[in-house]
Amino acid sequence: MSERFDVIVLGAGPGGEVVVFRLAPKGLKVALVEAELIGGECAYWACVPSKTLLRPSEIADEGRRGYGTGPSAIDWPAVREYRDYMTRDWNDAKQVAEYGEMGVTVVKAAGRLAGPGVVEAGGRRLEAPHIVVGTGSVPAIPPVEGLAETGYWTNREATALQAVPASAVVLGAGPVGVELGQMMAAYGARVTIVEHGRVLGREDPEVSRLLAEALRARGIDVRTGVSLSRVARKNGKIVAGLSDGQSVASDQLLVASGRRPRVRDIGLESVGLGDRDKLDVDGYGRVIGGPDGLWAVGDVTGVAAFTHVAKYQGRAVAANILHAVTGRSEPRPLDYRAVPRVVFSDPEVAAVGLTEAAAQAAGVTVKTATAQLTAITRPYTYEKEPRGLLRLIADAQSGVVLGAWAVGPLAGEWIHVAVIAVAARLTAAFLRDTIYQYPTFAEAYLSAAEQLAG
Repeated sequence: MSERFDVIVLGAGPGGEVVVFRLAPKGLKVALVEAELIGGECAYWACVPSKTLLRPSEIADEGRRGYGTGPSAIDWPAVREYRDYMTRDWNDAKQVAEYGEMGVTVVKAAGRLAGPGVVEAGGRRLEAPHIVVGTGSVPAIPPVEGLAETGYWTNREATALQAVPASAVVLGAGPVGVELGQMMAAYGARVTIVEHGRVLGREDPEVSRLLAEALRARGIDVRTGVSLSRVARKNGKIVAGLSDGQSVASDQLLVASGRRPRVRDIGLESVGLGDRDKLDVDGYGRVIGGPDGLWAVGDVTGVAAFTHVAKYQGRAVAANILHAVTGRSEPRPLDYRAVPRVVFSDPEVAAVGLTEAAAQAAGVTVKTATAQLTAITRPYTYEKEPRGLLRLIADAQSGVVLGAWAVGPLAGEWIHVAVIAVAARLTAAFLRDTIYQYPTFAEAYLSAAEQLAG
């Protein structure tokens, strides 16, 4: 027998949760289907635990680089205990109960589409005119000889670790590899990062250079332009054979070589979508090629594997469903022009919009300006030897800001000046004539904008 709802959300990650929180209080009958933990990857195995584990090392480093201070001792058992608190001890009972109080039906089981408007989960058949797929993503594991037999960590094992390994090889120098590699190094592990391209390869080459230098200065062995060829266990160690003929022995291997949308075994064939590697969505969050009422949010869309993008999509899809059901909400289009990208490394890396290369590839003539953080006051009040850069990328003809990147302390906080500029199509002249609080890192925008606008 079928159970009928107004909306079914398949996947309780950040995007799915936003949809539920926006629609259930509006009187819609909502079902939430999740096989694992309510809150998804970000809350339990990614953003929250990784940033929690990184913060003590940041404090220690700030003391080392400051003045009149020294390095702080890090109490690993205390850090681990607080990490467990932040991840709710990997227990979502409170979240399930809170949803029940909201009137949401929570089905803790693997769910799959079973035709237009139908989801099957835990032996139950759920029906609704609107289904939101938010099944997230899974680690992309490369086909390396011996990898499966030897064993490895993904972000899940690394962020839930009980003891820090004495040594580790990290495969991949993207955001996950950089953050988790730096985290383990801060707690005493000897870390080697192996990357077939360059560090943070999707960002500007100058960003890659600056961060690679910072990682090496921390004692991390960064090997770029090489790949992992084979893995084996010898004498109690994991031996990673590299494409350049060298090998590295370590106690642990962390695979951080990207993620892929979780689209397998969710019943796409039942709604005419067949085999695909992601769910493409239109400008309102509807699944392209799918039946009416099928929506998608988060990593499964392949737009950008960021929690903030999933939440943004969730807000828009909830508004668009509410408009379709009640007419009480204006349709809300999606615009990905100004998606911030932050790596919580030391120093932090933050970016938004187009890189210089991407703008040129799109046929746009650009001009850029770089501001040294040493040219403003705040970095000197922050640490003895300031470091970092801000670069603005603007349309050479109109002066409109197309993108920006920053490397420096707290860059993830002050990149949002550029996020607003890109989103609102502001010009460099506008940024030049804006008043910035003194002394802050954001004053770097004045220096860069003056170079661009005169």
